[in-house]
Amino acid sequence: MIFPATIFGAGKKEDDMANAAALQVLKEKFGYDSFRPGQDQVIDRIMNHENTLAVMPTGGGKSLCYQIPALLLSGITVVVSPLIALMKDQVDALNDNGIAATFINSSITFQEIDYRLDMCARGEVKLLYVAPERLDNENFRHQLDALPIDLVAVDEAHCISHWGHDFRPSYLNLQTVVQELHSHPTIIALTATATKRVAQDICVRLAIPQSGMVNTGFERSNLSFKVVRDQDKDTYLLEYLKLNHDQAGIIYASTRKEVDRLTNLLAHKHFPVTAYHAGMSEMERNQNQEDFLFDRKPIMVATNAFGMGIDKSNVRFVIHDQVPGDLESYYQEAGRAGRDGLPSEAILLFKPQDLQIRHFFIDQSEGDDDYKAREYGKLQTMQQYANTGECLQQFILRYFGQTGSAPCGRCSNCLDDREYFDVTIDAQKVLSCVVRMHARFGKVVIAQVLGGSNNEKLRTNNLTDLPTYGIMANQTQKQLTGFIDFLTADGYLQPTEGQFPTLTITEKGVAVLKGQDQVRRKLAAKPTQSRAAASVDDDLFQQLRALRMQLAEKQGVPPYVIFSDQTLKEMCSIMPQTRVEMLSVRGIGQNKLDKYGAPFLEILQAAAE
Repeated sequence: MIFPATIFGAGKKEDDMANAAALQVLKEKFGYDSFRPGQDQVIDRIMNHENTLAVMPTGGGKSLCYQIPALLLSGITVVVSPLIALMKDQVDALNDNGIAATFINSSITFQEIDYRLDMCARGEVKLLYVAPERLDNENFRHQLDALPIDLVAVDEAHCISHWGHDFRPSYLNLQTVVQELHSHPTIIALTATATKRVAQDICVRLAIPQSGMVNTGFERSNLSFKVVRDQDKDTYLLEYLKLNHDQAGIIYASTRKEVDRLTNLLAHKHFPVTAYHAGMSEMERNQNQEDFLFDRKPIMVATNAFGMGIDKSNVRFVIHDQVPGDLESYYQEAGRAGRDGLPSEAILLFKPQDLQIRHFFIDQSEGDDDYKAREYGKLQTMQQYANTGECLQQFILRYFGQTGSAPCGRCSNCLDDREYFDVTIDAQKVLSCVVRMHARFGKVVIAQVLGGSNNEKLRTNNLTDLPTYGIMANQTQKQLTGFIDFLTADGYLQPTEGQFPTLTITEKGVAVLKGQDQVRRKLAAKPTQSRAAASVDDDLFQQLRALRMQLAEKQGVPPYVIFSDQTLKEMCSIMPQTRVEMLSVRGIGQNKLDKYGAPFLEILQAAAE
């Protein structure tokens, strides 16, 4: 079903026609009756040939923002995507849904590239996925220029910004390449993680007006965030996986060595686990990724080399075994849980010594001093997140510039029912020490002074003469630095930027020091069953999952490509008994009904009887 682009943007009647056409595609092809917030606004702009930046959380439906226009426009939509796995994932899902799509990347031969470009030229393909590096090739750009390209979608658009957490130099050439195309395509840039600065940078580089940004906010209402501090991480992890058996999840670690160690540990405990990192062969990585996507081994242990753009919708938990380098990376990786909208968890297992790994990565990077200073600043923010006592979702939203939100009511801090205890006196001791040290030192030296350490640095700087020297000698250095981190995270202390930040007292801290305010802190968290796990283990749902797995193996696609967990749960709730009733289930369009409806209906009808 193709609607000529010329009918759009001419007036209200034409706009109404465009909206009706978009809704028709949404229902027939994707099985949804209405758009999610922001989707219709983005689609309207595209159909009016207006460059647009869409900032939506992971799982917010960004891909539909360009896939629906691709089916409405007469020409081709080129999707610039950073990873081969992402392209294959989305192309497989589109083709399974009866939508003609293909990709061009280094995994196929030159002959195959020419064949796929010829398909595009003949109008047999609506969406063409390409890697940004491919656009550096002048010959390939000439081949693209010969195609009727109406829309260029730039996925993971934060990669274009030096200020983004995953900058890719190959993205910088995009604006020039698009401008050179004789078809003058519209540009849609999409990202889930963009601070205000990154969003502005994207708009400048891709000629998107400031009025062209559609930001639906960063909140993931189905995602529960949790920070687990200063506990034996292996013990917590093993207990959590026992409680949440039969759930798919990703466990992130910072190094290949830690990935291998955790994988061996979980395999020894008979968990269905696989692994992914850059030290493996491409064949091994591909096999392990496929085992994870097909739910043969639903637990993936990986470095951050894994996951960008993976569309596996039924990931119920993402656990970070070691702290990421910045909050953008963390939020993007955590957002791989619950893409289907069902309740899911993002857990950070935090130990201060893990920060040393991140310091090493920054020190060994090839960036200049300014780059390293920015990275140290981002790491400080990550450390504050791990130590804050406020709502974790609020902390994240504020970082991305979204203020005024209420506490989420579902993160580990909001649900923490441990009692508060008054730590005002200890806080005053720390704050007094910081004042007396004139903001010249960082938390380690402050903790050493408070603990009464006897070392040369303290003696040389006359710090052993301070009235606060040794006044908290009953606590260990680990306890003291942890308490200083808590005071910093909650805004009583402010760190400077750079590799070796010093601490200064804030106005909030001054109020405590003067006795005008109190400081309260909560007393180790225990593993719990995820919200999703508690609600999906009914017999009918398991029957539908088993059928989905059989069909997926037969079709050679991941199970979530057939139907998402959310669609299966809605089948259990609605209990459709006819083909017409099946179409009322979210995620079931006409193509999916024709392809898979009959065997699912048999199970549902038998259950109803």
